[in-house]
Amino acid sequence: MTGKFDLALKYKGSEYTVWAEFIELAAKYHPLNLGQGFADFAAPGHVTRCLADVALSDDQPLLQQYSRGYGHVRLVSALSKIYSPLVGRELDSRKELITTAGAYEALFCAIFGHVNPGDEVILIEPFFDCYEPMVRAAGGKPVCIPLRPVETIGSVSSKDWKLNFEELESAFTKSTKLFILNTPHNPTGKVFTADELENIAFLCKKWNVLLLADEVYEWMVYQPAKHIRMCTLPGMWERTITVGSAGKTFSVTGWKIGWAYGPENLVKNMQVVHQNNVNSVNTVAQEAVARSLEYELARIDSPDCYLVSLARDLKGKRDILVKTIMETGMVPTIPEGGYFMLVDWSPLAYKVKLDDEPDTHKDFKFAKWMTKNVKIQGIPPSAFYSFPHKELGGNYVRYCFIKVSFIRAIRVGLNW
Repeated sequence: MTGKFDLALKYKGSEYTVWAEFIELAAKYHPLNLGQGFADFAAPGHVTRCLADVALSDDQPLLQQYSRGYGHVRLVSALSKIYSPLVGRELDSRKELITTAGAYEALFCAIFGHVNPGDEVILIEPFFDCYEPMVRAAGGKPVCIPLRPVETIGSVSSKDWKLNFEELESAFTKSTKLFILNTPHNPTGKVFTADELENIAFLCKKWNVLLLADEVYEWMVYQPAKHIRMCTLPGMWERTITVGSAGKTFSVTGWKIGWAYGPENLVKNMQVVHQNNVNSVNTVAQEAVARSLEYELARIDSPDCYLVSLARDLKGKRDILVKTIMETGMVPTIPEGGYFMLVDWSPLAYKVKLDDEPDTHKDFKFAKWMTKNVKIQGIPPSAFYSFPHKELGGNYVRYCFIKVSFIRAIRVGLNW
């Protein structure tokens, strides 16, 4: 009976998740949690008011019921108005857009809608940790190519983490089906440049490969970096699916509303997976997100537009954390986008009793020791690498700076 009721083979090897372990660790030791990527401050007032208004809308009872499975009409219409000018083409809201249960499900539908057993999928390391198990569950073979920091004089920027083009080129074969690109990148904060994107696009076109663009941090880009949407490059629209997130856009990750846009044939494949998986998404939250986007669209040219002000506010927090980290002697990678920062903790290795922790990888030892003894929790980035490359993350820890509470780290012990 035990063998017959085992976990399905497609998920064997994916049982562990760093989030479960570190959430439990945080619950036990009560550290300042700079690990998980979500805000600890209120969402914009108009966003939460929209949700309340929809929930209490007795005059519109259908808003409490199932909505259109492929995307609530008002929301996909608002998304079309937001993205059409950004991608330089008029998006068909019903055929070229889909809403999902968070960006997580959008990634799932894109991968399961296109990857067949034996297909190769190229992942850039470090990567968001759901990519690899999703690819494996779909029967695909992950092919992992790492970003590596180049030697620099002075401060380190996320732009200093680079791909080796020859190594990248060698990853493409006749079996390559999909390339997953995350920009702005988690966890490095890298915003891929036009040259880097053009090199990737060249290889995708040469080998006739689909590209899945995870752009959930699209509104968090710090000048002078510029976010370039891969689908806008010549010849890339027809082979690109782009993923976005209401949770990241409005700092409401618990709402779990995501979306994807792309050419009709690729979105249709996602719709088939979606209708046989989740089928439809929370109507009330979709309506609230639609109204919130309409509100922002009406003031898109104003500095008070949340799509503009979020990056401005986060840049100040980023700079505070950079200064604090440098004062401790550790070395931050200054992110160009997103709200995560990789920090090289190795200059303080002499202060840390790594042998107190039984883990295999140094970054896990460091992150756990800090959680227990300094009461500051980060995430060990080797969790975002494939097994052969885990040591590349060994000297780093990932901190999240979207939280207001991170400023307490200055007072409670980063220079313990």
